[in-house]
Amino acid sequence: MILPISIVYFSNVSENTKRFVEKLDTNANRLPIKWDRDNPFLIEEEYVLVVPTYGGGSEGHAIPKSVREFLNVKSNRQYLRGVIGTGNTNFGEHYCKAAEMICEKTGVPLIAKVELLGTAEDVEKIIGRLRLLYEYEL
Repeated sequence: MILPISIVYFSNVSENTKRFVEKLDTNANRLPIKWDRDNPFLIEEEYVLVVPTYGGGSEGHAIPKSVREFLNVKSNRQYLRGVIGTGNTNFGEHYCKAAEMICEKTGVPLIAKVELLGTAEDVEKIIGRLRLLYEYEL
């Protein structure tokens, strides 16, 4: 494991976000595609959230439902240290909108925006930023 911080991510059936997260080579936990209220996903350690944007520009649908449900659990929010957004620049001003909205609401930093699967340069940049974030938290 390269990074000393966990990743929590949402990836739909396309698995684009999953393929990006795998490049980070760290402890990663995938949120369920469909939220289970009877068996909610809980995390009890510091983490960075990786989230795609959905809804084609509609702010009401930009954040995937499972991510909203996950963050509605207070104990899950308390360990959130930053957000990485994934998306497609073809969305224009809505590119990585979900990540921006989550950061605004929770007060954590937006670590990076990544287009689609990300490049090797994106991975290097994010690993560097995550290391800085972790060192700062100590």
